[in-house]
Amino acid sequence: MFGTWCFIIYYFWTKFREMADKQAFFDYINSGYTTKGDFITLGAAMLDGETVKDAYVKIPLKTLNRHGLIAGATGTGKTKTLQIIAENLSEKGIPVLLMDIKGDLSGIAEPGANNTKIEERHAAIGFPYEAKKFPAEILSLSDQEGVRLRATVSEFGPVLLSRILDLSDVQSGIVSVIFKYCDDNKMPLLDLKDFKKILQYTTDEGKEEFADAYGRISSSSTGAILRKVVELEQQGADLFFGEKSFDTDDLLRIDENGRGYINILRLTDIQDRPKLFSTFMLSLLAEIYATFPEQGDSGRPELVIFIDEAHLIFNEASSALLNQIESIVKLIRSKGVGLYFVTQDPTDVPDSVLSQLGLKIQHALRAFTAKDRKAIKLTAENYPLSDYYKTDEVLTALGIGEALVSALNEKGIPTPLARTMLRAPMSRMDVLTDGELKDLLKNSKLIPKYNQIIDRESAYEILTEKIETANKEEAKEKAQKEKEAARKTTSSRSSSNRRSAANPWIKTLSSPTVIRSVLGILGKLMK
Repeated sequence: MFGTWCFIIYYFWTKFREMADKQAFFDYINSGYTTKGDFITLGAAMLDGETVKDAYVKIPLKTLNRHGLIAGATGTGKTKTLQIIAENLSEKGIPVLLMDIKGDLSGIAEPGANNTKIEERHAAIGFPYEAKKFPAEILSLSDQEGVRLRATVSEFGPVLLSRILDLSDVQSGIVSVIFKYCDDNKMPLLDLKDFKKILQYTTDEGKEEFADAYGRISSSSTGAILRKVVELEQQGADLFFGEKSFDTDDLLRIDENGRGYINILRLTDIQDRPKLFSTFMLSLLAEIYATFPEQGDSGRPELVIFIDEAHLIFNEASSALLNQIESIVKLIRSKGVGLYFVTQDPTDVPDSVLSQLGLKIQHALRAFTAKDRKAIKLTAENYPLSDYYKTDEVLTALGIGEALVSALNEKGIPTPLARTMLRAPMSRMDVLTDGELKDLLKNSKLIPKYNQIIDRESAYEILTEKIETANKEEAKEKAQKEKEAARKTTSSRSSSNRRSAANPWIKTLSSPTVIRSVLGILGKLMK
């Protein structure tokens, strides 16, 4: 009997302690994620592998321009997390740009479908599931269907172009001089064809003209630059450079219901062309920074950009390009723009960029080797310490659709680390059918604006005409000189003949009879 009472007391004491611990954890999470302003809800926090109902993990809109990271092994739910955040931002009237490397985000334009697993997940989190579709625009850098994104060489400018091409200081100086020459002579540099033409012109037909005004340029230097341009061209950059230039304000559209457009950039065909991806990203960020006004403390971002497979930017980037990206990441948040890098391993992102990221969502990592285990311990050190989790152990125990979350509250202070059961996306977790995609493109208001190919007169045409005119002038001048030389020769012969005819002695001495006589006398003397 005594043993039974002891067991009952122990059982209720244990339950009481569990309830007390859960209540303490609930208060801990809610106090850390309390926000006075508007916010988005990612899901509910978890303790000991179970979801704590109504312990919501909320991210203030005010800090979403502080950038972020979504990381985790393949198949752990990174893309769905990206989709969740994009949907919630759209509902708040905040436009989004998604880099769709794998081609699985177009389903945002159609509502999701409920099922038992989703209902169970949302019941554990504490709010019902609602299927919705969102306003979407399909963009493209290549010949894929969608709104074509382009930029001119002139808009890039000499500094950015030199960094993209990874040029030396001397070569960068040459590019700057070439841009100056084109500006001075009103020659627009629109595409790579224009830039290649002016490179050739400065050390060939126009070298004397160029040298007089700007100094002589080495043909070996222009040859090296030309080879870098050809390398970029082979990755498809000739499709990106040109007109009509994309206006970044078109990324900020709001639909008739007050929801922000989700702009989906399809990049499935450039995974093996990281140079083009880096070129586009740096161009876009530079253009946004140059054109967006300073936002100040508005309490919400103007635009949020998600860069999926972020290692494609950083792996092939030169040190100069990395420095440029780091500078833009630091500065662009003042324009109300948030950047979110999505990748498998946080080490894919350079430390200088990683240190600028306020929101970190870490999905599961896999420890198959000793190197993996070391990487996991290193990753765990990037997150705040917690009395409720052993971070390195939790990282390998997370299920699909679960993640460790650390954000910034409205005062910029890191929130408590929370193992989170993420809500399900409201839109379709799959791609659009061919018919649905065609309907979406047919109703696009941007395709008629940007998908017309424009090839107006630019540096290539101006220089080609200039060279042809110069060649015609040169040919005409050469023909005139040849004609003049022929006339002088003919005149000289005529004059000589006239002099001979006028002098009888010359006529007599040059006659055949006299010549034969003289030769006969010389022959006899030689005997």
